[in-house]
Amino acid sequence: MRAGAVAAAWLVAAAGCNPQPPKTTPSPSTPARPRSTATPLVLEIRGKGAANRPVHLIQQVHNRVDYDLLASSYESKGPQGDARAVFADARVTFRDRHGSAITASAPQAVVDQGANTVTLLDGVHARSSSGMTLQCTQLVYDRASGMLHGNGAVVVTDPKGFRATGSSFDSDISLTHMRMQ
Repeated sequence: MRAGAVAAAWLVAAAGCNPQPPKTTPSPSTPARPRSTATPLVLEIRGKGAANRPVHLIQQVHNRVDYDLLASSYESKGPQGDARAVFADARVTFRDRHGSAITASAPQAVVDQGANTVTLLDGVHARSSSGMTLQCTQLVYDRASGMLHGNGAVVVTDPKGFRATGSSFDSDISLTHMRMQ
């Protein structure tokens, strides 16, 4: 019986050592303060490829490759979704939804997310999937329209040898619907 009394005393003592947490009382609500608008995070990223492993960027639209860019190096600066990246020794293949493609090379390419463009600079050499060649000083691909705009000593040659020259042009990727000036 003495053991039962000791066990009961132990339970009472243990219950006293394990108090329940105090009940919380709601604090008076504080008026909501307007949040200050945060400044966007500006990212600055640099990268360098190797001869056997260049920098590679693929832009897709609805499971279709819009353009595929290879370069020796790049530098990007700007807020996420509005960055501007500059690529050195670039080769870009642009593709349209009909299967036509044009591959262009230039010493420099600029991908501007805000303007939704890819610009090749400082001497562009390109070849379409149909065999047409293009040379110009600057080539701009407008992603929204899918059109190419070029200027500066434009030379277009078709596979049969026909050659056209001008100072600027607008065209689709296949170079079949072209307006040259």
